[in-house]
Amino acid sequence: MAKIVTIEEAVALIPDGATIMVGGFMGCGNPLKVVKALAESGKGNFTMICNDGSMLGGPSGEEFYGVAQLIHNKQIKHLIASHVGLNPEVATLMNSGEMKVTLIPQGSLAEMIRAGGAGLGGVITPTGFGTLVEEGEHIAGQIEIDGKRYLIEKPLRADVALISGYRVDKKGNIWYKGTTRNFNLPMATAADLVIVEADNLVEVGEIEPENVMTSCVFVDYIVDGGNA
Repeated sequence: MAKIVTIEEAVALIPDGATIMVGGFMGCGNPLKVVKALAESGKGNFTMICNDGSMLGGPSGEEFYGVAQLIHNKQIKHLIASHVGLNPEVATLMNSGEMKVTLIPQGSLAEMIRAGGAGLGGVITPTGFGTLVEEGEHIAGQIEIDGKRYLIEKPLRADVALISGYRVDKKGNIWYKGTTRNFNLPMATAADLVIVEADNLVEVGEIEPENVMTSCVFVDYIVDGGNA
């Protein structure tokens, strides 16, 4: 059974230098309160696997929305992402050598995380073949199938996954609202430690079994984000 913890207790579980997956898409679906507490913790030297670097401004006028706080604070040593164009600080830090950035096509990134969660040996894809993508350290090699060339991409796993659920019961079963499921869904399967921030923490049984999108068996800790 997942254990309900405070934000402070959740952040204490994340060590310096950890590889962290953070769910979300341009901040939508980021576990915003846990990320904010991590940004204020002083910890760093992280490798972060996230779809993007979020944005410098949020929908309510806040500065450095979601994971952009970690980037701004220079707590990230290596960002593995798909799209970073809406956060110009990513390019600034990359060009200055202060942060390593590995860009992976979005569909490939999702599949590499899924492969990591499923225990697969990698992903075979034609995407990026013949481009700079094939020079990335995440590429394990190439293969030809029926006369067509493919890249072999390594699976991705993390020490910690920080995800967000709109409705989470006290065992850790999760229902995502709308598009917020995005990367949260596969990331919950691909980390040694999974912490979910619940927008709404509910009693067991309030999420119909057929509506459970991430099972409690994947979730280690719950933060009640609605009352934090």
